Amino acid sequence: MCALRAAGTGCEVVLVTKGSLGEGSTAYAQGGIAAVTAVGDSVLAHVDDTLRAGAGLGERDAVRVLASAGPDAVGALEAIGVAFDRDDSGALRLGLEGAHRVPRILHAGGDATGDAIQRALNRALNAAPVDIRTDSFVTDLVVEDGAVRGVRVLSGERTDTLTADAVVLATGGAGQLYAHTTNPAVATADGVALALRAGATVADLEFVQFHPTALTDGTLVSEAVRGEGAVLVDERGHRFCVEAHPDAELAPRDVVARAIASAMARQEGRPVLLDATRLRETPSATAAFLAARFPTIDAAVRARGWDWARHPVPVTPAAHYLMGGVATDLDGRTDLDGLFAVGEVARTGVHGANRLASNSLLEAVVFGTRAADAITGAARRTAPVWPGGAQSTRTPAAASAVPRRTPTSEPFSREALQTLMWEHVGLQRDAAGLGLALGALDAWTQAAAPPRSRREHEDANLLLVARALTAAALGRPRSLGAHHRRDDASAAPFVDTALTSAVLPEKVA
Repeated sequence: MCALRAAGTGCEVVLVTKGSLGEGSTAYAQGGIAAVTAVGDSVLAHVDDTLRAGAGLGERDAVRVLASAGPDAVGALEAIGVAFDRDDSGALRLGLEGAHRVPRILHAGGDATGDAIQRALNRALNAAPVDIRTDSFVTDLVVEDGAVRGVRVLSGERTDTLTADAVVLATGGAGQLYAHTTNPAVATADGVALALRAGATVADLEFVQFHPTALTDGTLVSEAVRGEGAVLVDERGHRFCVEAHPDAELAPRDVVARAIASAMARQEGRPVLLDATRLRETPSATAAFLAARFPTIDAAVRARGWDWARHPVPVTPAAHYLMGGVATDLDGRTDLDGLFAVGEVARTGVHGANRLASNSLLEAVVFGTRAADAITGAARRTAPVWPGGAQSTRTPAAASAVPRRTPTSEPFSREALQTLMWEHVGLQRDAAGLGLALGALDAWTQAAAPPRSRREHEDANLLLVARALTAAALGRPRSLGAHHRRDDASAAPFVDTALTSAVLPEKVA
């Protein structure tokens, strides 16, 4: 949306992507996009739901911007050809998802909302005056006199420099840090790593959302399935989420994911079961409903030989979304002149410690549009607002005080990194495990050779961001939202009062 908006005002826009156009997380988004479109809903209610899900760390001004712009964002998507699902009367079909008080989730193609949006964007971009460069990997930002003035791009074995008045990072998240993730293979934390190396402020990296329900290969099973009435049970058929939170399966994602992890631990690590067998009066009616409402998930489940209209299916948590990222103001500006960030790579202040379901697509549209307007001069420039209450340091003091131990002499590999992060910097953390992880990351960093290929650059980015994320987790000894410390004896079940953002390094050597 940022590229389309900027190109539409006459800007010369170059869109650089390391894979093919649209090869990112957007196309995998199943649940939909949250927006206030119904009578009985309100911007205030959407703001409140978002702040509550964010465990108190979300910034009200940013959330208000997000929720207020929802209807316009939906209109902008419809204008480029996204057809949201409607009922026979022509009214939008609205779904209910976790931590939303009312149905406000628009979807397209049942559970194929992200794919519908991505296909519409691809068509619009191909028709727009945008120079699209695929299979081109940005290795570094060009910084001159404290300002970003372009990028270095690796294409095959050739490296070129592209100069620009403004650079917008829209690189997505960091799911490939973990052994189990819903993210595609391209989600290797590239944008956060670029910002760290250039000296931009990065904040709240410790807040990684683990989606509660994925198949064992990482295939996402949308929260909307639970919104339609599916429940989670253990091997004994017990609904354990009822004991974890008053909202049970529709509690905030961090609560549900930890409840699943605890249930799995009680049954020697085996997955829990998602039971959608009672969504309609008969198995055949349930099967028809699931196929119509969730065609993508239905096909994925049945491809594995499972009839989820008659039998519960096994699910586990998986790394899904990075709430933190490159710190920006409300127009996508970072604290490096000329550098902007939008989407999952950005830390806008919207998501706090735990993202509300279906706010991610909305954030990308709203803040992508605002960034384009800021770049082109269509927006009134305001003083940037950065994460407050924390000092920018190379390594938070609490992290410095923890002994670092290298767990094994195993050489670096992406698989070893992902296993380390899953086991020690995952759903549940403590000082000993984080210290062990940081020791291994330090050892791998010291032994690393300069990257040359795209794969090696991705590994370097993952390693750099893994160190920053682990240091941030060490620097926050209190549990909050998606960041859960087992060694925090004072942690309340659902709420924490430590609301200071952890800002990570301005400079990385």
